[in-house]
Amino acid sequence: QAAGVIHTDFEKKFIKADCVTYEDFISAGGWHGAKEQGKVRQEGREYVMQGGDVVEFKIGA
Repeated sequence: QAAGVIHTDFEKKFIKADCVTYEDFISAGGWHGAKEQGKVRQEGREYVMQGGDVVEFKIGA
């Protein structure tokens, strides 16, 4: 649903979301560092967004 707030196609074609806390994102220097440090989680449709989440939505074509 959070993806749908940005654009309805995001909600309809949602596959998963990569999530990391803002603190971990900044301390790791961005997505690449956060992934290398194992800080990024893959979440599905049932995940409830938390304050401070940095999210990259994965959507289908």
